[in-house]
Amino acid sequence: MATPTYLCGAKTPCYFSKSASSFSRSMCSQQQKLNFASFGGACRVVQCPTQGRGRGVRVVCNVQKVDVLTRSEPESQASEGLSNRLSCVMKFGGSSVASAERMKEVADLILSFPEESPVIVLSAMGKTTNKLIAAGEKAASCVSIVSEIDELAFLKELHYRTVEELGLEKTLIEDHLEKLERLLNGISVLKEFTPRARDYLVSFGECMSTRIFSAYLNKIGVKARQYDAFDIGFITTDDFTNADILEATYPAVAKRLNGDWIRDPAIPIVTGFLGKGWRTCAVTTLGRGGSDLTATTIGKALGLREIQVWKDVDGVLTCDPNIYSGAEPVPYLTFDEAAELAYFGAQVLHPQSMRPAREGDIPVRVKNSYNPNAPGTLITKSRDMSKAVLTSIVLKRNVTMLDIVSTRMLGQFGFLAKVFSIFEDLGELIQQASELDHVVEELEKIAKVNLLQHRSIISLIGNVQRSSLVLEKAFRVLRMNGVNVQMISQGASKVNISLIVNDSEAEKCVKALHSAFFENDMSDID
Repeated sequence: MATPTYLCGAKTPCYFSKSASSFSRSMCSQQQKLNFASFGGACRVVQCPTQGRGRGVRVVCNVQKVDVLTRSEPESQASEGLSNRLSCVMKFGGSSVASAERMKEVADLILSFPEESPVIVLSAMGKTTNKLIAAGEKAASCVSIVSEIDELAFLKELHYRTVEELGLEKTLIEDHLEKLERLLNGISVLKEFTPRARDYLVSFGECMSTRIFSAYLNKIGVKARQYDAFDIGFITTDDFTNADILEATYPAVAKRLNGDWIRDPAIPIVTGFLGKGWRTCAVTTLGRGGSDLTATTIGKALGLREIQVWKDVDGVLTCDPNIYSGAEPVPYLTFDEAAELAYFGAQVLHPQSMRPAREGDIPVRVKNSYNPNAPGTLITKSRDMSKAVLTSIVLKRNVTMLDIVSTRMLGQFGFLAKVFSIFEDLGELIQQASELDHVVEELEKIAKVNLLQHRSIISLIGNVQRSSLVLEKAFRVLRMNGVNVQMISQGASKVNISLIVNDSEAEKCVKALHSAFFENDMSDID
């Protein structure tokens, strides 16, 4: 039995069509009055018989015309399609799609969740971004014949081989590889590799990986549709290489992805890491690891049930496994804890990626694409902290610090304002420690300044309400290992304590602290 659906003929976008047929099952016969902002007036839903066509749904609005759309599928099929709405985001990093074999495994992983209708966010294939940057730097500095750049040859071979092994046509990526070579030729002629050109250059990685993966899904019978993030509403600042996402992104992305899903359901395959500058309309990037931010932004925009970030480790770990092999997965985190971990150097998540998830109150689950049965880490707004002491230990190496002391200005209004204004005026000059001389010179006009180099920040993330007990044990452990803590800071987020030590002692500190807090009996902390 066909289900006729009467929809408003207003010119403004109408998302009511998404759920209109469900009213034919749930509404009683009497009129019910509803307000829809998109119609600009009151509407009422009337369930009514139609001649020879069964029951229908009529939306009567304060506009001049009502259009009629007839859906051919039975009501049971319509119901099934409506329940199968976009449900979660699944983001996969570069190592997860580094080869044809890995792409096949990711496709199998996605299909192992038949109850989900996911949005897929992909990074570039493994090593692609670094190779693209290296190719751009060579083109700008020392290479006159672009075709001889080793990195370009590597990228062509990698992507053509992947396409061939997946049984796809080379024409799928030929146009992008030709554009890539033309861009490198332009950089070579100008001998200039600007941040804007850099962002456009690295965008080729995600644009190719998503096209390859989408085509493969369609080849194996899974309907998929590729999207470039900069074409579906990811609007950013024009801060090339590290742009911020603007609020206008959320409704724009929701309108595009939801609209396409309603018209023609297909798994969206979206480029991570990319956006479009709101003034320049040029391609921008969200900083390293920005695909995580793409995923959480989509999750908030669509109001999805869960955001899954698939990595090559078993979730967030108690410390960097490259420093200490005994690192263990952390089963639960709060958004605040995850943000602090990312900010202070944990490579699992992008520092800004927790903000959209926290604002939308959408759980984030970090999983291992190489070990999908591992539970991973679940990140939520809150968790039981009553028994928590430490969650994780993060090391940030090779930090340069400025120790600013002024007794002359002590207590005088505006001292900090002067300090920060100096950094604001000269901030663009500070690219590395060797270029700090201008800042030090200006600061010495108002204070005594010590430049401290080759330092490391060890951040203890966890229940800072027990900070005195944590510090007591931490200092005892470090003292036993002959380590002198040079500075200490407690973060405003209330989940972080940071210790400053010499670079040469940092790894020894992390190992000793991990052993004390995560491997020994913690009862003695009380």
